Amino acid sequence: MIALSHYTRCLYACVVLAVGFTAAVPLLAQVSYTAMPLDQGFGQLDTSASSVPSQQIIDNFTAKESEFRTAMGNYTYERSVKIETIDDDGKVDGQYYQVTDITFDPTGHRYEKVVFAPQNSLQRISMSPADFQDIEQRLPFVLTKEDVGQYVLTYVGRQKVDELDTYVFDVKPKVMEKNKRYFQGRIWVDQKDLQIVVTNGKNVPDDTRKGHEDLSPPFTTYRQQIDGKYWFPVYTRGEGVLHFSGGNGYLSQDVHIRETLKYANYKRFGTSVKITFDGQEIDNDKGNQQAPQQPPAKPQQ
Repeated sequence: MIALSHYTRCLYACVVLAVGFTAAVPLLAQVSYTAMPLDQGFGQLDTSASSVPSQQIIDNFTAKESEFRTAMGNYTYERSVKIETIDDDGKVDGQYYQVTDITFDPTGHRYEKVVFAPQNSLQRISMSPADFQDIEQRLPFVLTKEDVGQYVLTYVGRQKVDELDTYVFDVKPKVMEKNKRYFQGRIWVDQKDLQIVVTNGKNVPDDTRKGHEDLSPPFTTYRQQIDGKYWFPVYTRGEGVLHFSGGNGYLSQDVHIRETLKYANYKRFGTSVKITFDGQEIDNDKGNQQAPQQPPAKPQQ
């Protein structure tokens, strides 16, 4: 994934979320990071048992997540990605920035169009195709009924997130198959709509093989309600310091990175495709009007 280099390399790009960093030289690495604070907007965690069985909650919200994934495939939106490296004085010494429109061609085929991409100035890290896959496929984390069997979900309690009442679950993979990536962390599920509204964790596993370092700092993703039905990702942010141990004559090196991903301008694509939500068909003609509610976490920066 992101490659740490003692030379100038092409840059990297991935969101807050899961950035994989690989060493450009054969190093063994350990990762440390600055976790995103979850104190603003989060009430006290109530760890008492829920009146609703946890398995019933899981069955219901993963079914809703499956519907959400289908619905999101019928929306256009704008995605911006910013990756920054920070020097010892706290100043940005390199940046990658790209704005992409996710849209449809006249025949209804989905495609991505880069609309703004200033020259990349990152020098201390570089990016691999796997990083772009993280941006396109693993952000945000969507836990559907088709995928839930790969994970162990543990009910943690109930918690207020801004004005939302949520169920809180810890999530970890049951088994990690070779060449596959998984989410590990915590999710907050809205008690009313039974959809994920906040995700905090990282992509696993890390790869610490010499010359193949693949490290992932944590990320936090916030969703917002669009069209009064779906909770779409609007903001992902992460920050961490990756520590690479030296080897074969190279000095150890730390790289402080800050990553931000934003989604905006969600609009339903006007096709004849039928979209259902909670067992009911949604009217495409009415879907283009956004009615966002207050985001479940602090305002975007």
